[in-house]
Amino acid sequence: MGANLYPQRCDLSPDGRWFCYFTSRGSAKWRAGRTYVAISRLPWLTALAAWRTCGTWTRGLHFVEDKRAWELGSPDEGDVGPCRKKFGVAGTRPAAFAVERRRGWTETADSPQRSPGDVWDESRAEKVKMERARPRSDGGARLIVQGYFAAFRSTLPGWPREIRYEMHEDGRVLHLEDAQWADWNADGRLLVATVDGRLQVRDYARDGFSVLSEVDLSALTPSPAPPPKEAYRW
Repeated sequence: MGANLYPQRCDLSPDGRWFCYFTSRGSAKWRAGRTYVAISRLPWLTALAAWRTCGTWTRGLHFVEDKRAWELGSPDEGDVGPCRKKFGVAGTRPAAFAVERRRGWTETADSPQRSPGDVWDESRAEKVKMERARPRSDGGARLIVQGYFAAFRSTLPGWPREIRYEMHEDGRVLHLEDAQWADWNADGRLLVATVDGRLQVRDYARDGFSVLSEVDLSALTPSPAPPPKEAYRW
């Protein structure tokens, strides 16, 4: 039986070394159970430490710079000591676009208000819009994203997937028809994952985008193999 990752309840450590993820793995037979939060060493998913959860209705966690912040007890599997020397861990608030919010995205003024009783922020997910201004730019260029599955980054088989990215500047709107994910990097360039499996770095000008670099992943196929020894070390 396979496993599911829930991207909006996962996080990379600030130094890019570790991955904190929430997963449901039906075949898991260990103290952490079948639904758990774990920390692994990138690029592998081999759990160095794992904590049992009550099921898929759990918030997930993310790294914070404050080492004093730690919303976990001792792990059910593994040892978390090396991680605690560098970073803290905090619970992720259930909200549409949880990862984007940590990266500086904010709701647009015309987004609907969240209902006090909507614990998982699901009822408005199709209508809420998030925006982020282009870094290191004096202009008004803003990237806007909308769509239920854009907010949750996961779908059920056969469900329609609607993700809409747009660039807004001085009343003009440019649609990113081929993007299933996009965000600014620190230099104001656009990072894009396309619907046909390409990773791109794009530069933006008023007349549109130019592709600066690209990696095409569409022809790659999974090649399962046992993790190497370094995957088991912090």
